[in-house]
Amino acid sequence: MADIPDKLFFKIGEVADLLDLKTHVLRYWETEFTCLKPVKSRSNQRLYRRQDVETALLIKDLLYQRGFTIAGARNQLDHKKTLDLSVSSREDSSLTAQQRLVQIKTDLLVLRQSLLDNQ
Repeated sequence: MADIPDKLFFKIGEVADLLDLKTHVLRYWETEFTCLKPVKSRSNQRLYRRQDVETALLIKDLLYQRGFTIAGARNQLDHKKTLDLSVSSREDSSLTAQQRLVQIKTDLLVLRQSLLDNQ
């Protein structure tokens, strides 16, 4: 798995380099996988969060390594999302206060960016 730098946001070119893909492949995946939804900046530039990069890595693994079709990979991601939701409530209690604050900060920055983009 690719080593993801510790940043809040990644431009599409950075994600493409990390995954060794072309940018048009990522843009296509955005249309096929609803869970891959980077925010857009005021200049309409895609900004991927760490979670988006991890999702893209998983999509690449499902398609290129495990041989899933787009529909099959979509089903796998939907199933994984359901499992993650049930596990996340248990994991939230194990996060430190600092980790929760960092997570909240990231969510607020993403929300702020999306609100600015919709103006």
